[in-house]
Amino acid sequence: MMPLPEVMINHLEINNIDLHFQIRQKLICLGGNSKLKIYGKLNCKSGKRMKKQNRVFFSSEQEAIDHNFRPCGHCMNRKYKTWKNGLV
Repeated sequence: MMPLPEVMINHLEINNIDLHFQIRQKLICLGGNSKLKIYGKLNCKSGKRMKKQNRVFFSSEQEAIDHNFRPCGHCMNRKYKTWKNGLV
């Protein structure tokens, strides 16, 4: 069994077999956009449209937050509103 990733994984640095294995094993739970600093669910339509070179993966929501990413306004709308109201 592969160890739990401790840092965000860049999509260009992982092959498809390892990526799908880690998703199936729930070692990767969220995706993010490294340029916009947004994280969201792996099945988010917005996330699926982003360029591969901007896509990163996280093992947990806390990991994404620790890297200063914010929730996606589409697939994580409630958490996004909480985040926005906390900053505005």
